Amino acid sequence: MEIEREAIVQVVISAISLVTFVAATVYVATSYSADGGLTPQGGTALVGAIGLFVIVMLGAGLWLERQQF
Repeated sequence: MEIEREAIVQVVISAISLVTFVAATVYVATSYSADGGLTPQGGTALVGAIGLFVIVMLGAGLWLERQQF
C-alpha cells in the first residue's frame, strides 16, 4: 500500500501544529500556576494559545487546500 504525498504532508503539518499547541499549553500551565491552579493571566494566556492554534490550523488547512499535489 502506497501512501500519497498529500496525505503525508497533511499528517506532518497536523502533527507539528499539535505538538506546538501541547508545548504552549504546558508552558502556560507551568509558568502561570499558583497553588495548584492557573492565575488569571494564565487563563488569558491559555485562551490565547487555543485561539492561536485555531488560527494556525485554519491557515494550514487553507494552504493545503490550495496546493497542487
